Amino acid sequence: MSHPYFLHYSEEVQAQVTQLIEHKKLGTFFKSRYPEPHQIKNDKLLYEYVEGLRQQYLKNTPRVSQAKFEKRHNMVVNALGTHTFKTTRHGHKHKTSHQIHIAAQLKHAPEAILRALVVHELAHFKEKDHNKAFYKLCQYMEPSYHQLELELRLFILMCETEGNTNYI
Repeated sequence: MSHPYFLHYSEEVQAQVTQLIEHKKLGTFFKSRYPEPHQIKNDKLLYEYVEGLRQQYLKNTPRVSQAKFEKRHNMVVNALGTHTFKTTRHGHKHKTSHQIHIAAQLKHAPEAILRALVVHELAHFKEKDHNKAFYKLCQYMEPSYHQLELELRLFILMCETEGNTNYI
């Protein structure tokens, strides 16, 4: 049984995912790999985290105006995270606002999983499309990006199949 989140992965990875689902071992996988969830539990701390990564890797991009956790009923249909650009005009001046919204379910995720999503959203500040340049930028900010993206998909799946975002 292939799961839609893993269709572009090898048959071996898909088989491993199927085993984790059938044996209800996703929570165990996360607990053994990441014993503790991150400690970023409110919007202020999330903003500081996001802005810190932006300053470290994307110095020439405008500041993030807002970063917050957002309650969503379905993490995937509505996306795990979004980035928005709003341009407002004040006379002859244009002001651009950059915002990042992260699904509230990720308050209980491992820090590495949150980081993968934040890196993904920050990369959209420079690259709008999911192309080679986009993924190269993600890997620049997080060398383990591709592994973490896979684990992010596993985390989503765990939330759906085991009904639990707090794996501890």
